[in-house]
Amino acid sequence: MLEENKKSKAVGWLSAAHLVCDSYTGFMNPLMPFIALKLGIALGTATVIISISHIFSSMLQPFFGFFADNTLKRFFVFWGLILVCVFIPLTTIAPNVYLLILFMALGSLGSSFFHPQATGFVNRFGGKSGINYMGLYMSLGSIGYSFGPLLAAWVAQYLGMSKMPYTTFIGLITASIMFLFVPKLSNRGEVIIKKKFAQTFIDIFSHRTIKYLLIISMMKTLVTNSTCILLPFLWRDMGYSPFYIGTALFAFIFAGGIGSLLSRRVEEIMGTKQLLYFSMYITFPLMILFALTYEHHPILSLVIFLTMGFTTMLAQPVTVVMAQNILPEYKSVAAGLMVGFSWGIVAVILSAIGIIAEHFGIINVLIVLFIFPVLSAYFIKYLATDYDN
Repeated sequence: MLEENKKSKAVGWLSAAHLVCDSYTGFMNPLMPFIALKLGIALGTATVIISISHIFSSMLQPFFGFFADNTLKRFFVFWGLILVCVFIPLTTIAPNVYLLILFMALGSLGSSFFHPQATGFVNRFGGKSGINYMGLYMSLGSIGYSFGPLLAAWVAQYLGMSKMPYTTFIGLITASIMFLFVPKLSNRGEVIIKKKFAQTFIDIFSHRTIKYLLIISMMKTLVTNSTCILLPFLWRDMGYSPFYIGTALFAFIFAGGIGSLLSRRVEEIMGTKQLLYFSMYITFPLMILFALTYEHHPILSLVIFLTMGFTTMLAQPVTVVMAQNILPEYKSVAAGLMVGFSWGIVAVILSAIGIIAEHFGIINVLIVLFIFPVLSAYFIKYLATDYDN
């Protein structure tokens, strides 16, 4: 058994690595409109490319989580961070769309390596304080994802996009330190089920509560991804600079990180289902308010945008820990489903949404999209809080 001090250090460095990893994945949203402009890519094509990166970074997470749960080696967290920090910065100097897609795919694959195993390790090391540790881990990831656009936009505007690959050293240093402080795990005392690959996922997807949690997670991801992908193109066309766009996305995702950090406390006050209802219902009226204010009241619209980020991420740690408690032998797979697979499914949808937005307008499309979380809140009443089938 590991000492509590070592467990705390392991969670701390996994959370720090999560911050760094998600910083790199946050690079693309503010820069993609300008990369697209440089390469002559339209909005529809650009959103398809971003969707491809999300598929590689997200939809594959449960599958890598399966191997992580069955090995307990640190391969995925270490090499995942290496791939992210090397290839994501290279996208800014890609000379054509083919290399752009290649660099995004390889960098995104690193994210898909990292997240399920890191999230599974946090749950294993966290013990009885699992949800508190998970809140820290997820909030630092959200904060990292928020700082990514800010850092990328600052480098692009003041140093030039060609200098972006120099940021790789941050990830390399973090990966090396994490490798020292995240201990190797022994299979002794751990519940490791050596099941066939297909049977594992049949077991998981046959669980009623998991299916409802996955729907809820996808709807929350729809809110964050659609805004972070589409609004930068809207702001670019309104004449805003890369740094402004990066700052707005930073503030949105940072607010989401604060929501994740406060998740457990708010859950204790409101109750689990009430928290989920609030988080799902509130996004649609906030989007209406944003649509009414973004042209003539930019500061007010920014405040509404930040509130949207906070309330959307408020319940995210709750859904992840619920899934992991339902599937204790599949901690990494459960995390991959809630955090990753839902992102991948939404990415497939958004690949078509960008093309639709070209014809009907970004704001109009966002308003329609934000109706779906409200409708999907219906499934919350079927959640079994005692984790029974």
